[in-house]
Amino acid sequence: MTYNLAVSPDFKPDLLSGWFIFNTWLQHQLDTGIHFEIHQGFDEQLEAIDADKVDIIYANPYDISRLVRDKGFIPVAKPHAKPDEAIVVTAAEGGINVIPDLDVSATIAKTHARDVDNIGMILLEPADITPQSAQTLECDTYICVAKALINGKADVGFMLTEAFNELSPLVAKQLKPLVSSQIQLIHHAILLGPQLAEHHDALAAFLTDMHNTEKGKKILDDLGISHWEPMDKEEAEFMIDLMDTLAPKE
Repeated sequence: MTYNLAVSPDFKPDLLSGWFIFNTWLQHQLDTGIHFEIHQGFDEQLEAIDADKVDIIYANPYDISRLVRDKGFIPVAKPHAKPDEAIVVTAAEGGINVIPDLDVSATIAKTHARDVDNIGMILLEPADITPQSAQTLECDTYICVAKALINGKADVGFMLTEAFNELSPLVAKQLKPLVSSQIQLIHHAILLGPQLAEHHDALAAFLTDMHNTEKGKKILDDLGISHWEPMDKEEAEFMIDLMDTLAPKE
């Protein structure tokens, strides 16, 4: 039987080959067939999760809640020192310099990454902006968020800080960061579907030792990860509760 590996759609496009190589490495370690399934956006991935077409996933913090509590996925490992932080950015040439410069009906460019969106809305609180008062421009990727700002289609945009820092110099110089989060407690993680529960201990051991082999270290370098750290359900539950706290209240 072949299982499906998925990766949260917010990864950098130039990491695609690295994830393919990681998938091949994973098959060898677990001695089982694994197919790397690429989803074009967050909605498509959620549909695959709901249809039970995802067996192993590198999930973002928001999806971890659905996967662990609703689908019975088991936390395995998290990347070392790679917390998920959000940043609010605007066009470099615009007249917005601080959050209070924004009108309550400001247009926000954002993706479907709910963890980033929730943190972003908290960062906009000094301008009294709420989900009800703001206008939103939905984007498929963070590059699209950047383009919307540069083209004047939105006042501000929400981005994963890591994604903002990895923009090309040409794009980055046309944007201006306003504020970023410093939570340090939420992150992506590798989760294993309940149908693969018997492989949990082996997978955890393989991942956390991966950086100690020359081949494993090279794969991790290509993914921008120094090494994996073990992650248990208690830590996942804490992060899920934190995400619930950060969610905007209706």
